[in-house]
Amino acid sequence: MLLPVGGNQFLSNLAHQIEDFCRRLPLVASYRVHRLEDARPQSLLEAIDRLDVSTAGVGIVAVDEPRTRAAVVRLIDAGLRVVTIASDLPSTPRANYVGIDNRIAGRTAGLLMGAMLRRVPATIGLFLGSRRYRGHDEREAGFRSVLAERFPGVVVAEVLEIEDDSQRGYQSATSLLSRLPDLGGIYIAGGGRSGVIAAVTEAGRAQRPLVFCHDLTDQTRESLLDDGIDVVIDQNARLMAEQATIQLLGTLASSAPYLTKKLIEPRIITRENIPAA
Repeated sequence: MLLPVGGNQFLSNLAHQIEDFCRRLPLVASYRVHRLEDARPQSLLEAIDRLDVSTAGVGIVAVDEPRTRAAVVRLIDAGLRVVTIASDLPSTPRANYVGIDNRIAGRTAGLLMGAMLRRVPATIGLFLGSRRYRGHDEREAGFRSVLAERFPGVVVAEVLEIEDDSQRGYQSATSLLSRLPDLGGIYIAGGGRSGVIAAVTEAGRAQRPLVFCHDLTDQTRESLLDDGIDVVIDQNARLMAEQATIQLLGTLASSAPYLTKKLIEPRIITRENIPAA
């Protein structure tokens, strides 16, 4: 598995869950999770070059970018089976995608935020890791489409790409909050969420903006309990790890180039229904 963990707590959790599941699964003869420093295509290409020659299948989390797509095609041409995780590369002949429907996840966030806003008209700040992640781009598109259809008085004032970096998230959110004192909501569609949440908390407003983000981690769990965020749309790291492993095993055992896609259903989590760790 090739995961651009960096400082992303969800991907760190995913890596741990994959390792734990593979250790317990007798069908897995050997495995390795490569924790990449970042999501740059060059980091992925270097990790691919370091793959063991006996590797039969690879699960990847990658940006949708020409060099990345070309690298995936080369892996498949060399006889490896590839499964994309969390963010898809549908123009490549990968065997399957494991994750949520990110456009629907974005639409869900838009519907809930529009319904929960305390005042209309309202302005929203949108934070992405990067539009190079197809999943983040799809979340933004879904979010915007619901607002346009159902809540025309709610406007996305700014879109900030923070490269899943918490410090960039903190700086960008601090600047946004100072420039838009009446900000109604913040939607964090990617990583770097801890910095954004810290900036909102430090602003100390009597009526803070609604805050929505993705992925239940130790940090977002704590923020839900402390009333620092309102909604987490979770893609379930444990289930994703299990499905990624099972899909890789399935595609190695099958002669079919593609397996039937089974998307993971996102969970809507508030402080009232936080699942056990």
